[in-house]
Amino acid sequence: MASDFEGLVAIVTGGGSGIGLATARLLAARGARVAVLDLDPAAAAEEAQPPLPLVADVTDEESVGAAVATVVERLGGVDVLVNNAGIGATGTVEDNPYEEWRRVLDVNLLGVVRTTRAALPQLRRSANAAIVNTCSIAATAGLPNRALYSATKGAVLSLTLAMAADHVREGIRVNCVTPGTVDTPWVRRLLEAAPDPRAELAALQARQPTGRLVSAEEVAAAIAYLASPLAAATVGSVVAVDGGMHGLRLRPAPEGFRPGGYP
Repeated sequence: MASDFEGLVAIVTGGGSGIGLATARLLAARGARVAVLDLDPAAAAEEAQPPLPLVADVTDEESVGAAVATVVERLGGVDVLVNNAGIGATGTVEDNPYEEWRRVLDVNLLGVVRTTRAALPQLRRSANAAIVNTCSIAATAGLPNRALYSATKGAVLSLTLAMAADHVREGIRVNCVTPGTVDTPWVRRLLEAAPDPRAELAALQARQPTGRLVSAEEVAAAIAYLASPLAAATVGSVVAVDGGMHGLRLRPAPEGFRPGGYP
């Protein structure tokens, strides 16, 4: 296993499950000292290489500031920030009340702002500073019934590029990943709520050229690449981890096709 994060301190928000937990696990395996910020970081604390679990709410500036201060006190600084905390939303532009629009924007967009602002003073002191934001294919592709979620992730993509321009000369690299449909607890809850979960899963799989959902570990691998000192020349990049969904336009799969090939 590579040790490119040896000696570095990483913060992963939303690290209690899904992509965040997979990222925390991978960064720790590659040598980082990791802190997980989450409303419920219990699962991360049970890892074989447990990160520092901190209860934090990205919608609360004081909560985020206190958590980052604890990371600095306990681990010695901040070199990598993974802004991964986020929540989902379904519906068209008229389906969600304005209160829900404000709530999801507060988590998905302003949550990135709050954690970044809290971590920047420490990142400026690092010789290997990197920020990676978890965005979504919803930022670049028009998906049905995802108006609110797409708006927040489109904002995160634009914010990523603006932050990259603002901080590159301070030695802080900023990039983001845009996953496709990832097999996470949120997606599983959506499937369970569907009238026909099996049909809904098949539809989600079919819209990705690979014919399957993306795994949290695959997204974590991309995040680790962007955060690694080995990617020092990668700045302001948007890395798609979506099974080809963003760029490929395939004809309908032939009869007998299954992910990975033919029977």
